[in-house]
Amino acid sequence: MAPKAFFLFVLLGIFSAVSAFWRMECHGRAGVARIDPIMDAGVIAPHVHVVHGSSGFSMSATFDDLNGASCTSCAVKQDKSAYWTPALYFQDGDTGDFEIVDQVGGMLSYYLLRGDNVTAFPPGFQMVSGSNYRRDYTLGDPKSPDPPQSDWATLKQTSQSDLEQRAIGFNCLDYHKAPEGSLERHYLPDKAWTDANCPDGIRIELAFPSCWNGEMTSADHKSHMAYPNLVQDGTCPDSHPLRLVTLFYETIWDTGADKFHGRGGQFVLANGDPTGFGYHGDFMSGWDPDFLQEAIDTCTNPSGEIGDCALFVDNGPLQDDSVQTSCEFDIPSSLANENVLAVDLKNLPGDLQIQSGPQSATPAGGNVASVFSAATSLLGDMFGGATTTSSELSTPTTSSTPLATSTSTGFVSALGGAFLESSTSSAAEASTPDLNILASQAAPTSSSIAVSSSSTAAPTTTPAPEVTSELGVVYQIVSTQTITEGAQVKEIVWKEPVVYVTENSVTTVTIPGAKAGQRLRPRHAHHHGHHGRRS
Repeated sequence: MAPKAFFLFVLLGIFSAVSAFWRMECHGRAGVARIDPIMDAGVIAPHVHVVHGSSGFSMSATFDDLNGASCTSCAVKQDKSAYWTPALYFQDGDTGDFEIVDQVGGMLSYYLLRGDNVTAFPPGFQMVSGSNYRRDYTLGDPKSPDPPQSDWATLKQTSQSDLEQRAIGFNCLDYHKAPEGSLERHYLPDKAWTDANCPDGIRIELAFPSCWNGEMTSADHKSHMAYPNLVQDGTCPDSHPLRLVTLFYETIWDTGADKFHGRGGQFVLANGDPTGFGYHGDFMSGWDPDFLQEAIDTCTNPSGEIGDCALFVDNGPLQDDSVQTSCEFDIPSSLANENVLAVDLKNLPGDLQIQSGPQSATPAGGNVASVFSAATSLLGDMFGGATTTSSELSTPTTSSTPLATSTSTGFVSALGGAFLESSTSSAAEASTPDLNILASQAAPTSSSIAVSSSSTAAPTTTPAPEVTSELGVVYQIVSTQTITEGAQVKEIVWKEPVVYVTENSVTTVTIPGAKAGQRLRPRHAHHHGHHGRRS
């Protein structure tokens, strides 16, 4: 008789589990320009970036330039780092003209303190996440859910190129519905779909690698860093044993704005990418390393609010929106006449062509720096970091809830989002956070400190299956979900007891001169993963 396996699904309980992090609020935008001091140092960059942080940003910015600058567009005045990503444009379907999409709330950069012995960024440290020229997704159908993290190694999906593709997310925002998980959708949805499903815009998310080999940078600006085996968590490869802060960027783009309603066309990144696969981000540290290390060691309040970190407050005050939005870097004379914010651009700035793939994009017209950038980007994809192993840990999700906003050219000021960690599964969908709790929080006045609107759940980890004293029962975590209630963060852990029940058949064969023999059939365990569908 064939063996049978029975599965029992129960909610085992709720417990609080948090780990240290903070959410750096950069509600101001330091500038928008074709500048990239990492990939295109000293020359005009091929495409437009939106830049947050230090006013010392320039084509040839160094640590000393950033750290010695007069201001920062972030809330903590000691954070003189520079954070930048490609801008998002809309191309009108009738005229073919381009216009930049407004940002909402600037940018949030999460400082996630995952792993052991997390170390501050040293002076001169810089890194890049993502591949500018990528135009395809090599891990299957991008519209299908990611497989369980525990299967990535078996599927041979733990190379650095694989992990990098899963470090990008395009979160559809509809504040009247339950939030999507972070890093769930790895492509930029088309305009017809966003019009129908994302009235509050698109939040683009980017996770940076956190495993370090000790070098300040590398020839491709990427291979000195590597992702842990689960992108934001897990185990570092042996080649990169040191653990730095895990950076996670969030930028909300107002794709649901009234000015886009009823218009045919497409959203496209400033690098000519309509797919989203080529999204990327850059980071140059401008922190004093001793101050940042003290923050890593002491800013451990589970709220994630920078206002709950005594180090930031005591060395403040924290900068409000009026201060953050007044900090800008100087545009060089070579770009002074380029209006990247115009609403009737005939081409993307830099005269970039839209390249949809699936083959890799090609650099623009003979720019030597761009050709080198493309070559090193491809080399980083091929050789950067190392293949990692797999373990069962959770994948975070985020959710944003808006508060009061005020508009200006190319920019919408609003408070940021709630970092709600969960994984997409049928079990997780059965219980969703009460968004009314977040929405009910009062918006700060102009005289108050600008603190993000949402309470934030900390990163979680999911251990290997738990062995119990019950014969034939192994508990496996199906998903995790975090709910914020005021200042308290609770994590729901959904566990699946897998009960092994095997019926053993006994066959007796009579052989002259011998006793009856007994043979037991093997036991088979079947594990069923549950995933939420994505658009």
